[in-house]
Amino acid sequence: MAAVIDTETLTKRYGAARGIEEVSISVRRGEVYGFLGPNGAGKTTTIRTLLDLLHPSSGRALLFGLDSHRASRQIRARLGNLPGEFACDPRLTGRELLAFCAGVRGMRGLGSGPLLAERFEADLDRPVGELSRGNRQKVGLIQALFHDPELLVLDEPTSGLDPLMQEEFLDVVAEYRERGGTVLLSSHDLGEVERVCDRVAIIREGRLAAVERVADLRGRAYHHVAIEFSAPVSEAELASIPGVSELVLEGPRARFRVTGALDPVVKAAARHTVVDMELTEPTLEEVFLTFYGRGGAP
Repeated sequence: MAAVIDTETLTKRYGAARGIEEVSISVRRGEVYGFLGPNGAGKTTTIRTLLDLLHPSSGRALLFGLDSHRASRQIRARLGNLPGEFACDPRLTGRELLAFCAGVRGMRGLGSGPLLAERFEADLDRPVGELSRGNRQKVGLIQALFHDPELLVLDEPTSGLDPLMQEEFLDVVAEYRERGGTVLLSSHDLGEVERVCDRVAIIREGRLAAVERVADLRGRAYHHVAIEFSAPVSEAELASIPGVSELVLEGPRARFRVTGALDPVVKAAARHTVVDMELTEPTLEEVFLTFYGRGGAP
């Protein structure tokens, strides 16, 4: 499939301070592409440089095959963008903001804005400055989506949203992809990315560490497991379970990490009486440190 986004050794330096170095990614048409990294890794700098809000120190970015600097007006007409810190005139209501954006785009009406407002339970008739962070984020999402763009560039889109609205957002993205839309989604939330992304680029300290299929990333992830049994279980039995490591026993309670399938753990635990069991996913930073540690390569 044709690439909607191509960056070629894109670099942005801030004097002696670190920005991004030689970031090369390619996002195919119809793909949801995750851009992952902890805060400060360079995600936002990459997006701002990609959208010509910052000028690169070297390298270049192409969107729809067009140079992001020389053809910025044509490109902006075809995309929707939600910046990491969404802001607008706080005196405007959400409806007034959408009307302004629609006018700039030459649209009649508010497109899918009212329908999206209903889905996100967003109040479009209060001044944006009076809204909570989560409700402002809803307005930001609507302004990025309401004109049904060819490309969505979203920087931490679920920041401030409650879990129900996060689910609704993921449903909206999935439907948008089914219609042929393309998404670049910056996030530090591994669970969110696993739900909707096809591939992910992992950035660390301003450099691209890897590009992975989400299925492969999921297969390499792990869980933290804590099980409380009715009586102590032998260390040897638990240590022999496939994928188990970092085992710690405290009386009848066992804590360990398991890589890969959880089925062997469940079957082994079922041979005993289980009082309590807790599974937690690693944070994205833990995944980075495990698979993309300070040496760089996995």
